[in-house]
Amino acid sequence: MENNNIKAYLSDVLKNMPDDWVRLTTHRLDIYDESKAKTQFIEQFEGLFNNINANKESLAALPTAFDYIRLGHPLSCVLEWAVAKFNNLPTDGVISFASSTMPIMAILRKNLFTQKATRIVYTDSLPQHFDAERIKTVYGYNFELQKVGSINEVSAFQGNTIFLCQQEALFDISLTDEIDFFVSIHPHLGSLILVNGEANQEYIGEIQHVRRRESIAMTPSNCQVALQLLTEQQTEESIANPSEQKQAVLSCIKDITGSNTKAIVGSSGLSVQYALMMGLIDYSQTEYAGKAIKFVVPPNCYGGTNDQARRVAACSENIEVVDLLVDSGNNMVDSLDSVLGKIAQEDAVAFIIVEIPTNPRVEVPDLEKLKQVLTESRKTANGEQAVDPVFIIDQTFCPNVSFLGEEDILSEVRTISYVSGSKFPSGGLCTAGYGLANKRGAALMDKIEEHLLLCNNEATDLQLALLAQQMPSMIQRIADAYVNTRAFVNFIKEQLPEAKINFVSEELAQQSFTPSVFSLDLPTKGDTAEERETYKRGLNNKLINMMIGQIAESKYCVSYGQLKGVYWTIPATSTQGTTKEEDKDYIARVSCSPNMDLEKHRQVFRQFVEEIQ
Repeated sequence: MENNNIKAYLSDVLKNMPDDWVRLTTHRLDIYDESKAKTQFIEQFEGLFNNINANKESLAALPTAFDYIRLGHPLSCVLEWAVAKFNNLPTDGVISFASSTMPIMAILRKNLFTQKATRIVYTDSLPQHFDAERIKTVYGYNFELQKVGSINEVSAFQGNTIFLCQQEALFDISLTDEIDFFVSIHPHLGSLILVNGEANQEYIGEIQHVRRRESIAMTPSNCQVALQLLTEQQTEESIANPSEQKQAVLSCIKDITGSNTKAIVGSSGLSVQYALMMGLIDYSQTEYAGKAIKFVVPPNCYGGTNDQARRVAACSENIEVVDLLVDSGNNMVDSLDSVLGKIAQEDAVAFIIVEIPTNPRVEVPDLEKLKQVLTESRKTANGEQAVDPVFIIDQTFCPNVSFLGEEDILSEVRTISYVSGSKFPSGGLCTAGYGLANKRGAALMDKIEEHLLLCNNEATDLQLALLAQQMPSMIQRIADAYVNTRAFVNFIKEQLPEAKINFVSEELAQQSFTPSVFSLDLPTKGDTAEERETYKRGLNNKLINMMIGQIAESKYCVSYGQLKGVYWTIPATSTQGTTKEEDKDYIARVSCSPNMDLEKHRQVFRQFVEEIQ
């Protein structure tokens, strides 16, 4: 009876839910309590269920679910809540993935550190691209495989047992005492992992972290279909001609980047980055056997990049993250020259990951000097030729800049570029990202693609359709957004000349570096550094609250490249959330769009200046 009540309630929820639950990559960040990000939505949703309240207004008033769609969103939370109820599990004991592989990898990763044995049991076959040998040699994970005729054949095991079930009937789940983790894999929608038993509750946070950093939750549209299946409703029609949509995206990527090499399109920017990192590790193990691997990363680079790089390095004694100082008075080129010299002396392999422009200071290195440093011939301590580095650019801020063409400045450097698709490529409509190399780095892409497939982190059909729809207009949207951003920056300089604004120069803009995001270091006062920092943080919040309070199109959000409005955030509390405290910048970051009420924003900023003077 309880299950029928849940299904009836979910049917009403699907009818009345806000469109944004399916449409947006970030939901209601104006109702966001970071300390309760993983619990608040479900607590209030369950309250509505208990009161049999599924009206539009109540559902629309629910707070943010998690903090970003990679980690979870309203529909993934609702789906997981329902499956947990049906299987008498704690609400957080069910976790959805867009990938069929990554929930398995999450268990294997944790057990690598605890040195706990893992058994993967399956009936018919393993997921299509599950390469057991490569997972052991490249990822360093240990496990044994066992094929059985049915779940009833699963015996006791000294360690963890993961039971895999590939099925159209996603919710046909049976838990036994011999199974620690049940992974139900749908051929098109993604997967659900159920954490069984109190002893395994400690894995929940680890599984969520893998979903946040190396994969994504089951997408909103697929969660909607899953809930329709659960409630026995008619499902939405599938995407027409998905192969044509993918070819359209690949053609756009080729035109925008000027590169003819193989491109990959992943479920998120971080999914692409994970494929890059693991593919490069695999390549290095083959081509440079025995050499240490160094991932060179700015310490205040975007939090997801930083965290993922360190998580990858933690899994192998042969891999290390090396800090590259690029901001706050440090010069990327000089820092890189120093770091590469030391790595060459150690006869190690350098994979460099940088953002250009940097975040949040929006700085661009001297590209001629950068080229010189990257192409310099270096020797090992034994006088042998050092391995030339691979330069990986997170181009999310300026995907319009050409780095990969044969006539471009880095053509002599093995260069890879990748972009988060939730920004400019889709205008905020999906999370899919893409990556590819220049001609000199083309040989790297086969391994990288293999690891994207192994992790089952490719973009979904709908994500590809959204990119195919939005990418043809991307270059023009970037240009239009830059015009608005430059106008707003100039206005702020006039109104508050003592503020420090981090934005590209007019000269850089002439070189196609036309981001639509800038950071604003507001003037402060106080007798001590602590007093000045506290005062400045207070001003940050005052400005942001005035903007989102008085302008409907202004939002508190970590994103940019959106189709409409202006996004505001403080990097240290969002994009830099996992960086070390001493490397954080507590400055306001502002992101403008091609479609915004510039005059209204000027008006509110003028009011802000009057109130603080």
